[in-house]
Amino acid sequence: MLLSITTTHRPASDLGYLLHKHPDKFQSFDLSFGRVHAYYPEAGDDRCTACLLLDVDAVGLVRGRSPDQDFLLAQYVNDRPYVASSFLSVAVAQVFGSALQGKCKDRPELAAAPIPLEARLDVLPVRGGEAFLRAVFEPLGYAVEATRHPLDEHFPEWGESPYFSVAVRHTVTLSELLTHLYVLVPVFDARKHYYVGDDELEKLLAKGAGWLTRHPAKDEIARRYLGNRPSLVRQALGRLVDEEEAGEDESPEKQQAEERLEKPTRLNDQRLGAVVAALRGSGARRVLDLGCGEGKLLRELLKDRQFEEILGLDVSVRSLEIASRRLKMERLPDAQAKRLKLLHGSLTYRDKRLEGFDAAAVVEVIEHLDPPRLRAFERVLFECARPGTVVLTTPNREFNVTWEALPAGQFRHADHRFEWTRREFQDWAAGVAARHGYAVRFLPVGPEHPEHGPPTQMGVFDLAQSR
Repeated sequence: MLLSITTTHRPASDLGYLLHKHPDKFQSFDLSFGRVHAYYPEAGDDRCTACLLLDVDAVGLVRGRSPDQDFLLAQYVNDRPYVASSFLSVAVAQVFGSALQGKCKDRPELAAAPIPLEARLDVLPVRGGEAFLRAVFEPLGYAVEATRHPLDEHFPEWGESPYFSVAVRHTVTLSELLTHLYVLVPVFDARKHYYVGDDELEKLLAKGAGWLTRHPAKDEIARRYLGNRPSLVRQALGRLVDEEEAGEDESPEKQQAEERLEKPTRLNDQRLGAVVAALRGSGARRVLDLGCGEGKLLRELLKDRQFEEILGLDVSVRSLEIASRRLKMERLPDAQAKRLKLLHGSLTYRDKRLEGFDAAAVVEVIEHLDPPRLRAFERVLFECARPGTVVLTTPNREFNVTWEALPAGQFRHADHRFEWTRREFQDWAAGVAARHGYAVRFLPVGPEHPEHGPPTQMGVFDLAQSR
């Protein structure tokens, strides 16, 4: 199978810098399924083409495996060596890995710049025909050219095959082009050559960040990419919906409204201080920051050496990118970098990566969840992840009347789905604690009003056996 990438950006030969492959060299790489060759049939100032040729060892792939009892030759007689498939995605990740990640030490400004690119695939199996091909590529801005091949030119009555020669053109970054191909080529093939598990779900969400959420065919893309596994598809679509909802509220005006409201009392500083103190008092060494946002609590946790492992999780990829930049993760000393990890994920779907931690912080998060999702959040955190201590904060609705800048009846933030009174929060927290074997205590955060209480209410949950 052959992938060709062409640019007319001048000087076009800079494509070699972006791909980290010299235009004058023919390079070969041994991968698990065969060999991959990278070369340039043309490399001038006006036009440059890079090719990735896969030589799949169809016999080697099945050597030693149990034969297919229905058709003993099926493992040997197939289209695997000739058509673009998940093998191509693996090859792109292995051979063009730096370009896929958008990294280019010699031309960083070019790696970040949209340039005219054409990718040609010879040949691509498209289960769903040209209509599906266009429905997937065109919403991403690509111009599509497709030529369908007959099953056999000598027997036209056999009809058309599912195989196409496909060219897609767009002005995008090379990283975007490779990412789209990495995800979508297996989608057109509708099958993979390896086991589809939880790792594939994380790959889809990571590589689909920023574009898959808004894609009109995201349901079908997720279904095919995840091998029609219902549980994985449900998780993927749920997390994509969560990310879409989180992205709806990212305008600076909306983000700053709550900060302006709380700034005179420096409430956020007091809230973070109270949470860190509670975590420190629990004796926790491995800590989760669930709904970590742009990393304000993570920064405070990093300052305290008691916390040996810190994991921040958020549904918004953009927030995680901002957190990484603000925490200067690429420049952290090795000792600090080993303590901190950022993950993309949802609080309403079980995630095994969250299990085994001493404590979890959930700071001003639950009020952003739709009330019907609270039970799912409860199970994910208190039943499945089950840390020894959970420190959870949420606004006290009763305090809102003390803020003159907040119109009566309005929430503090445009994205809040609810805000609880002290009694409502305590009733919910007591029910959660009783259902999952925790004891809960309540602490005020911020200046207390004699009638309306504190602006923030905090619940500290401790597993009964750990007390």
